[in-house]
Amino acid sequence: MANTRANILVVLSDQQRPDSCGVFGQRLDVTPNLDALAAGGVAFDSAFTVQPVCGPARAAMQTGRYPTEVGCWRNGLALPPGEMTLASEIGALGYQTGYVGKWHLASDRGPRLPHERSKQRWERAPVPPSRRGGYSDVWVGADALEMTSGAYGGHLFDEQGERVELEGYRVDGLTDVAIERLGSFERDRPFMMWVSYLEPHHQNDRFRIIGPTGWAKRFKDFEVPKDLSRWRGDWRWNYAEYLAACASVDQNLGRLVDELRRLGTLDDTIIVFTSDHGTHFRTRNLEYKRSPHDASIRVPMVVSGPGFEPGRRSSDLVTHLDLMPTFLHAAGAGKEVVDSMRGSSLMSRIDRDEFLIQISESQIGRTLRTRRYTLGAMSSSKVPLAGHLQPSASSYRVTHLYDNEADPHQLTNLARQGSSSAIRRELSERLVDQIRTIEGESPAIE
Repeated sequence: MANTRANILVVLSDQQRPDSCGVFGQRLDVTPNLDALAAGGVAFDSAFTVQPVCGPARAAMQTGRYPTEVGCWRNGLALPPGEMTLASEIGALGYQTGYVGKWHLASDRGPRLPHERSKQRWERAPVPPSRRGGYSDVWVGADALEMTSGAYGGHLFDEQGERVELEGYRVDGLTDVAIERLGSFERDRPFMMWVSYLEPHHQNDRFRIIGPTGWAKRFKDFEVPKDLSRWRGDWRWNYAEYLAACASVDQNLGRLVDELRRLGTLDDTIIVFTSDHGTHFRTRNLEYKRSPHDASIRVPMVVSGPGFEPGRRSSDLVTHLDLMPTFLHAAGAGKEVVDSMRGSSLMSRIDRDEFLIQISESQIGRTLRTRRYTLGAMSSSKVPLAGHLQPSASSYRVTHLYDNEADPHQLTNLARQGSSSAIRRELSERLVDQIRTIEGESPAIE
């Protein structure tokens, strides 16, 4: 039987800002392949994560729900057994499912399945089938890729838990594996495959970004983004390497597209490029993310393929929660299934005025992002690192308020300015409404 439904390929980078990409304003030649993909598809200028932390952002993408709804509200919490996932749902519709790269959703610090006798740590060990989120046809991954590999060299684990060595720069080696696995899918059934890179994320053990050797000099004349130039952070010694890592991701995106073309499936494949969150290079706090600023929460997103108009730019407010309904829509799921989800299909225009962002670990934070404003609030708790202990709080205090039309680089915090008291009060009420709808709680916001 001929395959009449679109294949799906998702290419996911880690901690990548939109302005690293030519299609979103980068003047240096960093992302020619993504720019070409955008010319043949849709570029989303207002795409966001719903949690600027690696694991929770991935949980949202894989379930179509907020991280607190599935219990993955910080790193180190696994997807619960039996959770409805993108892979399980699209697999039930007849799709082959595959995943290559960083997973970050199998840690045993969450619930343990009855047949799992020990609390083995999965960060450095093969992820068992029960913790792969429903990906059942192709699996070559690592729960914590940063613990099984460096910028050069390392390994993943295959379907049987055997080591798969990565040759050369990590992005190149991972793509080698992905290309080999792309050719393993049966031609008479559609497939969905994710390729999940660690780059351009910093190396966790050294606050340093490492691009391919020698590539940084190509980007030494970078233009400093205006949201970074006012603050210290560590962009001065990291930004050229960051762009080099982004360029490597882009080069390998091109390799994946070329392989689809070689296989004769390019015209039948929806390709999505996005990132789990952005980065502010430790300018807004002592971390790289976990803040309400656009540098942290805004992500690049380009979608091409069947159902997506070539060369279109979209200003719709979209989030990672829109990916699962998009893919189920493309896979032929019923309208009632798609409409029942938190997000909406990107195959239609999305009329969204605002959405909620959750922040965890170093703080318990909630943010309302509207088309014009950003209102950020932090838990009133005095407990250090409360966001590691609790998913939510009974009270929050407003810490950030930005008018993104007047101040697109978010340089002036209006949170404590008397002239902003009325809009602050209105946005606080709308934030509580969002929290009540999604989390079932009605916290005080001061």
